Amino acid sequence: MTRMHVLSILVENHAGVLSRVAGLFSRRMYNIDSLSVGVTENPDVSRMTIVTMADEDTLVQIKNQLAKLVNVIEITELSKDSAVLREHVLVKVSAKDRVGVMQICDIFRANVVDISREYMTAELTGAPSKISAFIAMMEQYEVKDLVRTGLTGLARG
Repeated sequence: MTRMHVLSILVENHAGVLSRVAGLFSRRMYNIDSLSVGVTENPDVSRMTIVTMADEDTLVQIKNQLAKLVNVIEITELSKDSAVLREHVLVKVSAKDRVGVMQICDIFRANVVDISREYMTAELTGAPSKISAFIAMMEQYEVKDLVRTGLTGLARG
């Protein structure tokens, strides 16, 4: 049965590592639904968070192929129960109804980070379902622009 898997991959922080990991997915015809990469507390190590849809057999293949890459240090699968998973979104909407936008932001605990005569930009960090619900509510205010990060996370404890 195909389902969403979140892989947290520690890699050496060198040029070309992202390309090699993405190339592995591409060559094997595995899709990357979301990809987030950033340096860790150790500047020599980066953490990639990759979301992919796969059955268990395919997931085992993905993990085995990733483990063969020289620059891969560690692979961990994150689950909703054992990890903190978050996304970030910036949404630029019409400022015609500032009060309405502010009310939605208050309900979701989003922040207005930019405002002009024509537009307001709000940001929100949270679980993917919260981000989706926020976007759905903001659509009534003429969304001009939107950017949503990929999922990122850390194991609990």
